[in-house]
Amino acid sequence: MASVWTENDALAYTRSLATSHYENFNVVSFLLPKRLHQDFYNVYSYCRWADDLGDEMGGPAESLRLLEWWRGELAAMYEGRPLRHPVFVALRPTAERYGIPREPFVHLIDAFVQDQTETRYRTWQDLFAYCRNSANPVGRLVLYLCGYSDEARQRLSDATCTALQLANFWQDVTVDLEKDRIYLPLEALEKHGSSFEDVLERRPTPQFRAAMREAVDRAREFFVTGRPLARMVDARLSVDLELFSRGGLQVLRKIERMDYDVLAGRPTISKAERVGLLIGTLLRFALKRAA
Repeated sequence: MASVWTENDALAYTRSLATSHYENFNVVSFLLPKRLHQDFYNVYSYCRWADDLGDEMGGPAESLRLLEWWRGELAAMYEGRPLRHPVFVALRPTAERYGIPREPFVHLIDAFVQDQTETRYRTWQDLFAYCRNSANPVGRLVLYLCGYSDEARQRLSDATCTALQLANFWQDVTVDLEKDRIYLPLEALEKHGSSFEDVLERRPTPQFRAAMREAVDRAREFFVTGRPLARMVDARLSVDLELFSRGGLQVLRKIERMDYDVLAGRPTISKAERVGLLIGTLLRFALKRAA
């Protein structure tokens, strides 16, 4: 059956979804050229729907069923078949316009499927493999929308996105515990004499704090690796990259100031701090332009 959604109606749907959600998407839209706004709305809406299908359906079985339905709708979009969902009606012209391959979208679904069955990670490599599906595709999609498809920029974007994902994991240890998820790898805990039991029972032992110190250092290393990307993209995207990276690094500093006791509560960045990060980033950018 062909879609009952016209392209204009579908574009209005993704625009409404992206601009009304609780996340910080409007900040990104403000910093990017207006000509890219609608395409970002379309890509964001795909990610938002996939994320909700993975987390908001009441249980793994239903999430797995719906994620496979979503995968089928994505296949229909790339194979030129009729589309029934407004997100794909809006997204198809974007994917065609920027030559976006199917893989980043598929990898995101793979990550949400993995979330239904894996709640613990044994090694760092296991966790990094998850980040390659869950975080890195988002950065690659942004690069495609901004006109970059080369492997060098994509590798640097992968490092930044993995860093941001890790910073989010370490910020949200208590939040993820409520979902019975632990992203800190067992090998890091065991290396320092800790265990999953310390996390589950919220025991901030010296051994656990040592494992968290290693985790923070790992995230910071990825931020450093990805830093050159900001000098390899256009000015507005460069500001975005620096802003997000500085936000992630601020989370890591907060964890350090808590002496790595992320089990006591979630470290947060206040609204005033966010404004400060934005102003500081814009000022640094202006000074570089003037130099």
